[in-house]
Amino acid sequence: MKFLHTMVRVRDLEESLDFYVNKLGLIETKRSEVPAGKFTLVYLATEVGGPEVELTYNWDTTEEYTTGRSFGHLAFEVEDIYQTCQKLQDAGITINRPPRCGHMAFVNSPDGIAIELLQKNGSLAPQEPWLSMENTGTW
Repeated sequence: MKFLHTMVRVRDLEESLDFYVNKLGLIETKRSEVPAGKFTLVYLATEVGGPEVELTYNWDTTEEYTTGRSFGHLAFEVEDIYQTCQKLQDAGITINRPPRCGHMAFVNSPDGIAIELLQKNGSLAPQEPWLSMENTGTW
């Protein structure tokens, strides 16, 4: 068995692509426009052939998507958690759970999906300004 993808419904495709591609650094691996069903599917991954996040955009929906308690978060391994969080913060992304421990942080996508960032190869030494930062949201 091989894990293929997880699907997330998005309200604004361009805003979501800006977050996942431009800010998190995922790559678009494929896209399907389905005019008969009035939806677009965009698949994103950290590398070609890797597990994907499928963004589903329903063109005419006015439905407000909510996250059920059974869904927790998406997790991504990063090369340098401090640099990643600084880049995201500089791009206007709120760091909900700062990487005070040098190992883990949380941010939210534009649709409120919790994104966990985990330091590759263990924890980095704790450093400022992250040590003194407060949580700014729930995760």
